[in-house]
Amino acid sequence: MVTDPIADFITQIKNGSAARKAIVSMPYSAFKESVAHVLMKAGYLVSVEKKGKKVGVTLEVGLAYIGGNADDANAAPRVQGVDRVSKPSRRVYQKSGDIRVFKSGFGNTVFSTPKGIFIDADAKKQKVGGEVLFKIW
Repeated sequence: MVTDPIADFITQIKNGSAARKAIVSMPYSAFKESVAHVLMKAGYLVSVEKKGKKVGVTLEVGLAYIGGNADDANAAPRVQGVDRVSKPSRRVYQKSGDIRVFKSGFGNTVFSTPKGIFIDADAKKQKVGGEVLFKIW
């Protein structure tokens, strides 16, 4: 049993990128799917697809690579690292006015807000703060 599904989700994405996988499959949840759609909009993923019906539903995400796809030797993984900020043991919240750029704009922070899941730039534009889920670069 996984106690922190978001940490498991982002770790699978990071490890899949490091292993040069094209697609990573994991157990489905609606929250993971919404986070995956935000990461796809930010350019870290190329596809998000729900597979299966009722029992054994999985979420398949296509990983993005810079300069090609997973088969190209010169292609670099788009996801270089992840850092889980808010954990089940310690929740971290941030106001919209306190949101700053991460890694000089080359990384993103993902927020869970009352209006939905956002990356840092969108949360600042919407003027909404919330729980800091993780940082990705």
